[in-house]
Amino acid sequence: MKISDLAGNLRAAGQSTETWESPDGSRVLVLPHGGRVLGLFAPGDDENFLWTHPALNQAGTARAFYEGEQWHNSGGDRTWLAPEVDFFFPDFPSLNRYWQQRELDPGNYEVSRAKGSLTWKTRAALDMSRTRQRVNLEIAKSLGPALNPLRHDRIQDWEGVKFAGYTLSASLRIEGPDEPPYVGIWHLTQMPHGGDMLVPTFFRSDPKVYMGAIDSEDLIVEDHLIRYKMRAAGEHKLGIRAVAITGRVGYLYSSGAESSLVIRNFFVEPSGEYVDVPWVEPDNFGFAFQACNVNSNLGAFSEQEYHVPAIGAKTGKMISEDESQLWAFRGPESAIKAVGRRLLSAEI
Repeated sequence: MKISDLAGNLRAAGQSTETWESPDGSRVLVLPHGGRVLGLFAPGDDENFLWTHPALNQAGTARAFYEGEQWHNSGGDRTWLAPEVDFFFPDFPSLNRYWQQRELDPGNYEVSRAKGSLTWKTRAALDMSRTRQRVNLEIAKSLGPALNPLRHDRIQDWEGVKFAGYTLSASLRIEGPDEPPYVGIWHLTQMPHGGDMLVPTFFRSDPKVYMGAIDSEDLIVEDHLIRYKMRAAGEHKLGIRAVAITGRVGYLYSSGAESSLVIRNFFVEPSGEYVDVPWVEPDNFGFAFQACNVNSNLGAFSEQEYHVPAIGAKTGKMISEDESQLWAFRGPESAIKAVGRRLLSAEI
């Protein structure tokens, strides 16, 4: 769907959008409702690299979607907070009720522009299930360019490969209480279902399964690469420790006659406090990356998720700042796999 059509459907549904363009022609559609990057488009290409909810394909269904009281999972690239067991399981340790606090998502994001950058921020008062504290926070996000990392590569001819990218800067500020619990930034990117998540590692590292039973044929662990084939029905999730990952993960999927590869490039700090834990192991820390396979009543998408070390509690910090790049490529399968070998692992 064209960026103009997607924006038009949202506008007809009463949702404002913002369009940002990088100097290289990459186009980004931001939806303040939920604080999401909803679309990423290469120059001259009308196909979104990211997943959006099918209800957004038409103005009428989009309007009904946003008028509903359910969680508005619009799609795209969003920011939540960790630990998940504190912010999303209000009755923890019971896992029977999962709830997205509406002050966090959709939140109340305000948008501003300055010197070519687009910024959106929100404040929220959120409840923590384990400590029973209410935490006052500010989340701010902004977009900047992320040029094609292969633009100077002379080894291979990249003709026919389309590229789009952006840099996402995010900050989290704890405004109260004076002795807050751990809180960490959590970025989640939704893409079309049925592809392969590719996670380069420094050493062989078996993922931790958080949710569901993942078929052994769908999870291939090698010495320096984890390949997760995200194609099953239902809902599944796994996590990988910070000490193992390199700071780049990719998602490879087919789109018609072409293949697409979406890579997140982010900073990993194994000395930091990664506080998001498996739901039934609340003291099992250290997981910096997660992949979530969803093919259920929530939709059909694959999530590429990464965490930022927490602030609060014993860290003594009240402010967190993070910057990452999203690089997206589309073209013939052979060329896109060559991109993957350059930027992720020779094992692809």
